[in-house]
Amino acid sequence: MMKTRRLTMAQALVCYLKNQYVERDGVEHAFFAGMLGIFGHGNVAGIGQALQENPDFPYIPVRNEQSGVHLAVGFAKASNRLRAMACTSSIGPGATNMITGAALATINRLPVLLLPGDIFATRKVAPVLQQLESLSTQDISVNDCFKPVSRYWDRISRPEQLITALPEVMRVFTSPSDCGAVTLSLPQDVQAEACEYPEEMFTKRVWLIRRAQPDAISLRRAAEAIRRSRRPLLVAGGGVLMSEASQALGEFAAKTGIPVGETQAGKGSLAWDHPQAMGAIGATGSLAANRLAHSADLVIGVGTRYSDFTSASMTAFQNPEVRFVNINTADFDAYKVGAIPVVADARVVLEQLAMTLSEVRVSPKYSNEIAALKFQWESEVDQLLHIDNPGRPAQSAVIGAIWDASGPRDVIVSAAGSHPGDLHKLWRTRSPNSYHMEYGYSCMGYEIPGGLGAKMADPTREAYVFIGDGTYLMMPTEIVTSIQQGIKIIIVLVDNKGFGSIGSLSHSLGLGGFGTTCHTRSVTSGKLDGESFKVDYAANARSLGAHALTTATLEEFKIALEEAKACDCTTVVVVETDVSLKVPNYESWWDVAVPEVSTMESVREARASYEVARKRERYHL
Repeated sequence: MMKTRRLTMAQALVCYLKNQYVERDGVEHAFFAGMLGIFGHGNVAGIGQALQENPDFPYIPVRNEQSGVHLAVGFAKASNRLRAMACTSSIGPGATNMITGAALATINRLPVLLLPGDIFATRKVAPVLQQLESLSTQDISVNDCFKPVSRYWDRISRPEQLITALPEVMRVFTSPSDCGAVTLSLPQDVQAEACEYPEEMFTKRVWLIRRAQPDAISLRRAAEAIRRSRRPLLVAGGGVLMSEASQALGEFAAKTGIPVGETQAGKGSLAWDHPQAMGAIGATGSLAANRLAHSADLVIGVGTRYSDFTSASMTAFQNPEVRFVNINTADFDAYKVGAIPVVADARVVLEQLAMTLSEVRVSPKYSNEIAALKFQWESEVDQLLHIDNPGRPAQSAVIGAIWDASGPRDVIVSAAGSHPGDLHKLWRTRSPNSYHMEYGYSCMGYEIPGGLGAKMADPTREAYVFIGDGTYLMMPTEIVTSIQQGIKIIIVLVDNKGFGSIGSLSHSLGLGGFGTTCHTRSVTSGKLDGESFKVDYAANARSLGAHALTTATLEEFKIALEEAKACDCTTVVVVETDVSLKVPNYESWWDVAVPEVSTMESVREARASYEVARKRERYHL
């Protein structure tokens, strides 16, 4: 007779999560590191009570449900998807606050388990507080909004449904190609309802994360394409890091001489000083990588989905004869741009190609071109990182100061604004996972909770969160969580008086930076062109419990960084930058549509330039 244990649905859920492990390359990891959340009437008596009974499964209270998901995503990303966290909320606004985080997780293909409370399954008490009523069905709640942004979605309307739902959760989380957010909608009455659960459900289970092997024909075709190429270029995406394939990539590149450009998600795949490391590629790319991309006759995409920033809106690859090989665990991405698809694990394929192509080496002429471009680019980076500007420093010099202060394993974290572009070009990664950029969704507000998650994944290193003033105002509240949990991060807050990135984009489109600066509304004009105003970000950070420093010059900033490193709690360093000193674009472009008709001369001029630029966009069939 099957042994059973009588538990509430919520108790069974927590007990199950505690006993899930993953294995890759013979190494086991406890998969769930705990639960983040905020309690309300929809989850306090269910999930909340279950967590009280299981103190060995940590509960971390956050200050905003969205930032709780961001923290979990940061943790999973820094763990190469080998560990994850769950997030719980009450019904109603607590649940819908998590939708942005769910989209971010799914777009970046990172595991996070979302457990929003839901309305009563019995329907006897309805409408309950915060219930969305529908005229067409009673089988709906705000949690249905999670469906398009979840890899797997389920509503547990009976406690025994948990038995078959939870293995589906782990199936998604351990799939290299299908990973993303999973939502289990938990009606508040069902959370507290008891059931006889099989004892076997709560024994340790180890899920194998497979390294998919390539089929022989596809691998042979890819190898033949590489042999025939004269100007190959490899594009390293996030799949290289998730596969822990950096060493294999470095050896393959060194052996063949093939240069490597890195996407935002793939930056750090190679150390910056590797001879074949050409730096960032695409709309925020380096001079070296973008010039090589322009003339490449073969592009080898490894673990990339070819976002518009990577492809420079399909203008990056201009050789009329260019062809593609895509190495990816997902069919969906492997078949993009008319490529030879190799549907397999990145590390496995790179190792097999290195053996298959043992005689292949780029020509001396191409090798010399690669070396010359790398030297030229690194000289440019040196100059930008050390601009000695009197008064307010250039943002590039701030990046240089952080790099000088950081150690080889420390991590830089960012997500939105002008910072991703400058960091993608200029940050010199010294080890894998030392560059943590959320650019799949480029979600303002990710930075602080994401940095906290990255620090929790590896507490032995410093986590530097690089953030602008506009983004900081959106979601600074997890500073409180860092203080409560005793987890230190260093936040560098660049004050450029508004939304710097979109301000620059607005100017380039002929819109003059409309709505992107910190100016009061003028009494005379009625427009936002009055006096500029100042926010005391350091005072705000101190009010949340952080140590905070304000700097006016680059030297003051460098001294403040050393103080932040020595401090044992989260520290915010505020620095004003000279917005006129920008990092150039390097022979690249990004498609942002300009109005075809306008009364503004500046917009008409921008449209004319746009029409010329978009003629370079290509179909790759």
